[in-house]
Amino acid sequence: QVQLVETGGGLVQPGGSLQLSCAASGRTFTRFARGWFRQAPGKEREFVSALFRNNGRNYYSESVKGRFTISADNAKNTMYLQMNDLKPEATAIYYCATDPSLIFSDLRRNTAYDYWGQGTQVTVSS
Repeated sequence: QVQLVETGGGLVQPGGSLQLSCAASGRTFTRFARGWFRQAPGKEREFVSALFRNNGRNYYSESVKGRFTISADNAKNTMYLQMNDLKPEATAIYYCATDPSLIFSDLRRNTAYDYWGQGTQVTVSS
């Protein structure tokens, strides 16, 4: 079992920045696929960014590429999402997720992940 806890959400003005954290406990998840997803009201949960095991590459949706940065501190068993130049359409609940057996082709598919955090609200508004 893996427990995930997201922190760092909040209210920010357009153009502002936030950093989300996802702390894992129960198992070391640094060798797993780890992803960030978001869900806006009335919309489906969508892929934002991910790390695939320790292959050294970062993956992003087109809508956040160049503005968001995913990273991890393996010693702390924690993953981060730095979000810059936030836009109102980024308003959503942000979730981190992980799965020890997920294959690369499923990296962007939210239904492929077994473990989820409770989510943290991000609101971008003036």
